[in-house]
Amino acid sequence: MARLWSRDLPGGLGWSDILHEAIARVLDGSRPWPPDVPILAFLSGVMRSICNDHWRRARLEQRLLVSRDDPDQRSWPCEEAHEVPDPERVLAAAQTLANVYRLFAGDLLALKIIAGMADGLAAREICRIHDMSELDYDTTRRRMRRTLLRHQQNWSK
Repeated sequence: MARLWSRDLPGGLGWSDILHEAIARVLDGSRPWPPDVPILAFLSGVMRSICNDHWRRARLEQRLLVSRDDPDQRSWPCEEAHEVPDPERVLAAAQTLANVYRLFAGDLLALKIIAGMADGLAAREICRIHDMSELDYDTTRRRMRRTLLRHQQNWSK
């Protein structure tokens, strides 16, 4: 799971860094482990949270750099100015995205959330645009997370 969550993380962080940080947070009590949650599911959630924090910070730093250089410049948050995408990475991303769309082909709410996330929209924007309640959004995201966790092992083979 650490390898999945840490894939392509900015800042040179590897899967072992994420795993060790998750374990450290559990041991120091900053991330208490609920007794009714299996340890692997809990650690996976902690690692996901750590990776999301790193991505969020990287996007913010990129926006700040872009806004300082040229306020009218529009750029993807994770894209370097002259970086050419690695074809292997592009192929892996396309295959993963195709698997995700295939997995949720029959779930209209999930597809709306995926499309909104792909456009970089926040949860509230997705709810507003698709006339979705916060409860429906949260419920669908949990269902999506469980489905992705169940099927992730099949994709890595």
